[in-house]
Amino acid sequence: MISMLEALQKLLGLITVTAEVSDTKTLAASTDYAAEDVLSNDASSGTYFIFDNMAKKNGGSGKIEKAEVMLSVTALTPRITLYLFNRPPTSNLNDNAANAAPAVGDWVGYQGELNFPALKDLGGVSSTTITANTIGGLELPYKCGDTKRLYGIAVLEDAVTGESAGMLLGFKLQIRQD
Repeated sequence: MISMLEALQKLLGLITVTAEVSDTKTLAASTDYAAEDVLSNDASSGTYFIFDNMAKKNGGSGKIEKAEVMLSVTALTPRITLYLFNRPPTSNLNDNAANAAPAVGDWVGYQGELNFPALKDLGGVSSTTITANTIGGLELPYKCGDTKRLYGIAVLEDAVTGESAGMLLGFKLQIRQD
């Protein structure tokens, strides 16, 4: 049974909700990646990452408290940046193409970026996590646009030569919805 205060806070929307959202893409990875290349599902009609349910309501807000990135191919240890937007970005989305995010036309919806340190390879997938204790870490506040979504563009900070067509790139975000 909840207290009268908790019921009133819930009614007024004062209670925050912690949730986990994710998105994964199968990368085209048709050739070696250069530093600052976009990571996407297609070399000519790539798409952005979509993080649904980032807010309790359309136009809502929150904070990213923890973020993880994973590449399904072992032995890849690049740094990756995930640019986040509250509306579909118009920057280059094509796999293996030079990054242009955040483009001037996307600036109004730009919510910030997650700068992942070098992925680790300990025999399984290549992955890393950022938290409040990571250098340059979190919390990253955000505000959704007309939906409960954020959109992302993933970009390599380092060249990658061990890529494999069909490898998976996934992001998992632990969020606190306001």
